[in-house]
Amino acid sequence: MDRPLASPPLLAVLTTTDSADKARELARGAVEARLAACAQITAPVTSVYHWQNAIETAEEWQILFKTTPDCYDALEAHLTAAHDYDTPEIIATPVVRGSAAYAAWVRAETAAP
Repeated sequence: MDRPLASPPLLAVLTTTDSADKARELARGAVEARLAACAQITAPVTSVYHWQNAIETAEEWQILFKTTPDCYDALEAHLTAAHDYDTPEIIATPVVRGSAAYAAWVRAETAAP
């Protein structure tokens, strides 16, 4: 018997920016606002993409936020407002499995104090 899919307990939300300082600012702002329990910065990565009718190559820093589905809209709005890219990458991937203790910690850290 098919069961309806439940909302994922957690989301991993990814964005990129063009400097380590900007990555730290985006990460810290989201965590301070409790829109994400944590953020991990990975760098540098090389991005290759179409932009304004050209193929661009850029060095970027990735920020991976751990959050809940309930916080996604506010996190996306925060990142959009704080980001200096015209069209920032903001994508969410559902976490389909994870430890119960970690999921509880993410939920606790994204709840209003």
